[in-house]
Amino acid sequence: PATIMTDPEMADAVYLEPLVPSHVEAIIERERPDAMLATLGGQTGLNLAVALAERGALDRFGVQLLGTPLRTIRLAEDRELFKQAMLEIGEPVPESAIVRDVDDGLAFAAKAGYPLIVRPAYTLGGTGGGIAHDESELRSQLRSGLSASIIHQALLETSLLGWKEVEYEVLRDGDDNCVIVCNMENIDPMGVHTGDSIVVAPSQTLSDRDYHRLRAAAINIIRHLKVEGGCNIQFALDPRSDAYHIVEVNPRVSRSSALASKATGYPIAKIATKIALGKRLPELTNPVTGVTTAAFEPALDYCVVKIPRWPFDKFPLGDARLGTQMKSTGEVMAIARTLQQALTKAIRGLDIGRDSLTGWAFERWSEDELEDVLRAPTHERLFVIAECLRRGRDVDAVARHTSIDPFWLWEIKALVEIEQRLATDVTAIADAQVAGYADTTIARISRIPLARVRETADARMSSAYRIVDTAAAEFPARSPYYYATVGEVDELRRPERESVVVVGSGPIRIGQGIEFDYSCVHAAWALHDRGVASVMVNNNPETVSTDFDVSDVLIFEPPFVDEVEQAVRATGARGALLTFGGQTPINLARALAARGVKVLGTDQHALDLAEDREKFDAVLGKLGVARPAGRTALSFRKAREVAREIGFPVLVRPSYVLGGRGMEIVYNEAQLLAYAESAPPIQPDAPLLVDKYLAGTEVEVDAVFDGEDIVIPGIFEHVERAGIHSGDSTAVYPTQTIAPEMETRIADVTKRLCKELGIRGLINVQYIIYEGKLFVIEANPRASRTVPIIAKLTGVPLVAAATHIALGGTLKEMGLDRGLLPRPDFVAVKMPVFSFSKLRRVETMLGPEMKSTGEVLGIDTTFPGALLRALLGAGIAPPPPGGRILLSIADAEKIRSLPIARAFADLGYQLFATTGTWRLLQNNGIDAARVNKIAEGSPHCVDLIAAKGVDLVINDAAQTSMAQSDGFRIRRAAVEAGVACLTSLDTVGALLLALTAQSKGSVEVRSLQDFVRRGLIVA
Repeated sequence: PATIMTDPEMADAVYLEPLVPSHVEAIIERERPDAMLATLGGQTGLNLAVALAERGALDRFGVQLLGTPLRTIRLAEDRELFKQAMLEIGEPVPESAIVRDVDDGLAFAAKAGYPLIVRPAYTLGGTGGGIAHDESELRSQLRSGLSASIIHQALLETSLLGWKEVEYEVLRDGDDNCVIVCNMENIDPMGVHTGDSIVVAPSQTLSDRDYHRLRAAAINIIRHLKVEGGCNIQFALDPRSDAYHIVEVNPRVSRSSALASKATGYPIAKIATKIALGKRLPELTNPVTGVTTAAFEPALDYCVVKIPRWPFDKFPLGDARLGTQMKSTGEVMAIARTLQQALTKAIRGLDIGRDSLTGWAFERWSEDELEDVLRAPTHERLFVIAECLRRGRDVDAVARHTSIDPFWLWEIKALVEIEQRLATDVTAIADAQVAGYADTTIARISRIPLARVRETADARMSSAYRIVDTAAAEFPARSPYYYATVGEVDELRRPERESVVVVGSGPIRIGQGIEFDYSCVHAAWALHDRGVASVMVNNNPETVSTDFDVSDVLIFEPPFVDEVEQAVRATGARGALLTFGGQTPINLARALAARGVKVLGTDQHALDLAEDREKFDAVLGKLGVARPAGRTALSFRKAREVAREIGFPVLVRPSYVLGGRGMEIVYNEAQLLAYAESAPPIQPDAPLLVDKYLAGTEVEVDAVFDGEDIVIPGIFEHVERAGIHSGDSTAVYPTQTIAPEMETRIADVTKRLCKELGIRGLINVQYIIYEGKLFVIEANPRASRTVPIIAKLTGVPLVAAATHIALGGTLKEMGLDRGLLPRPDFVAVKMPVFSFSKLRRVETMLGPEMKSTGEVLGIDTTFPGALLRALLGAGIAPPPPGGRILLSIADAEKIRSLPIARAFADLGYQLFATTGTWRLLQNNGIDAARVNKIAEGSPHCVDLIAAKGVDLVINDAAQTSMAQSDGFRIRRAAVEAGVACLTSLDTVGALLLALTAQSKGSVEVRSLQDFVRRGLIVA
């Protein structure tokens, strides 16, 4: 629901349904389409096409599969068929075996030796795969890999660890015309998933001979497979010989395709779609130049670097080692004239609190700690390499440890030397600017004031913009797609009309996802509709906002203060819109205002009132609105004092954070001390917040305010009690248990709060209803992750309205001065989606810190029906009738679990329970089988889960360290076995409602347009 693709305006009919065969078949039966295009939806799309074909649905309804034929999809995805196809055309593949059980894998290992790579068939992002160094690891990897594969098949192949990994993005049409859109080289060698690798385009260390050998092989492969459209081909190249192997072929648009499109400006998905409709490459015009055809291969006169962004800031205890199973949640891309410039831009663009290679905590690392990361890569290896080189390690020695080509290491070493000189030598400033360092970064490293840095820089180092033209300046480009450079002629063409800069959100990460891309795109469209040119600043290659045809000017740069200021000055923009890209742009407001950049819409004063705890408390006090008792603390001693005063449990968190970073519910002083030792350090401008924890019902609203009038499309009610982050909560619209009088009060408080804060645009307010009273948790004066959802469900153009207000307009002018809109006659349920299966050793228990990486939406005429659709969409299959459920409940929640256990028993489910829970059930006449706790010896609960002896695990948190440890092992066992595990009794109660809906049996689908009444507003 967070994506542009599910906007009602994007298609003639939009269905927000679970991506499972039965629901897609029901849509086909209703719509009776002529054809299906399955190659643009990633692995999910391919898997659905195969499943629908096997069900006979495509033949039954006469649906033609466009583009890549079914035979090719099966051939490329089935590891055995693919291996035979490559051998037929003389393309080398690693020695391998197809296995369908663990014993087959062990037999191959006995012959081939270790290490071995496990590659499950038909999976996404290497799910279930990995590297096995011994028998124990092989057994574990095969169990998870075979379970993840829809055909229960995995490829076991001999290791190519240490070989170079190179990708070619290829397009082919029905006449056998082929083009290589882009070739990309991974800095990380084989053994790290390409989604977790640092990638450079075009390749830098390949000889001309190697480049053309792999190019010829790529064309040979795509022609043999008869792919019509886009195809990604991954090669392993031996740096010590002439050998290469085919690693994988994706007969579809992939994440690498998105990167290649943004790196070259060549719109792969658009061209692939036209090929699927029967067009030929020479017939299609390249939209970047307008004069060349799509048959022209792009030429790059610049360098592109992609660096992934990982979620380990959220999961510091997770297994951060990188392997063949992807772990990153997003990525940044940087374009520059040199590799050094692109690399420094990409590092800064990650938004991880580091804007250079050295000078961080790695200085305190021991040699052994550095050595471990060199040998077994983690998300920090780039910085560890820089630290090793700073300490004087030899490049060749680092190359031997990492298998990284020395070329990359020499480039990193050059940057390290620039940073070292900056600390002592003012004349190094110009060199640093040439190397791509931002002035703010240079000022930090050199400790020279920013103004002086700018004065000291050589006049030749002035910033300029270059255009991305796909033709290395051989043909003029008409696309407004730019990147920043230094010391060159400026190619940026100023918009002829008034312009506004829209600041994007940077890389996708937990807490700041694709929903902010949605808001930025709608802001650009709204500016265009108002006759104002939009200037987009963002560096995320995965997003629609970085498509060159979305805005009037696209500046592909990190959305940070130096780059935004430069974009405003270069385009003559009226100001910047910061409230659509999440917290990242909001954090720039103070610095931009200090540099004379006008912040449009909600201004710096209003942002400060909402973000500063004491100022916000003063606003609430003036309005007579309650909030949970609490205060700020500038030390943990003060935090303990506040906690004692207001009473445990308390909610503690740093201020000015994203996605609940560092937020925790603390039940006693011992836990507070443990928090003090692990939490981010307290800063004077970002103190610790200590609040009384109220276990009430949480609700949230998104609204737009213009200074006088407000529109509130609806109110979301969270299924789980307060204490679970809103991004991880199941939310329902309209509310199900909130009285109309309370909804009216919520709307009234929201309007008064907006007026007092000085909001001019969007706001998201989160409330708790506790013992019949309304408390404010927080107000976010920006777009939130629920804006795309509520906008789609109600038809209220929230982002367009906020943009209109930022330009001086009113809600009345749009016909949107409506207050709280009436309730609809349908129900929608938003459910979070998690990536726990890819992140080892990560705690799956939900709490105040956000952990989800996405969400799905279920819509139905009833709450149970919508809930069931949301569960299916999130990949949580309800237990089958008569299924097996394991309960292990904390003492504090045992009594509350009784009616839930009884309801499951009444529905005919088999109950299993650990000792304490089992005793309670027995005492209350509920039949269950007792299962040993871990300490009671095998066979115990973890053994039962690992053997897939249950279909659902219900396990919540306990406060003792032993129980927490047992619970963690239970929850992780469920993740590893692919068994659904629910950690909140509120969610379990909702599941019971969904199970009643499941009994209906039939699947009735309706499009979003059917559900949402249009014409409610005069937009």
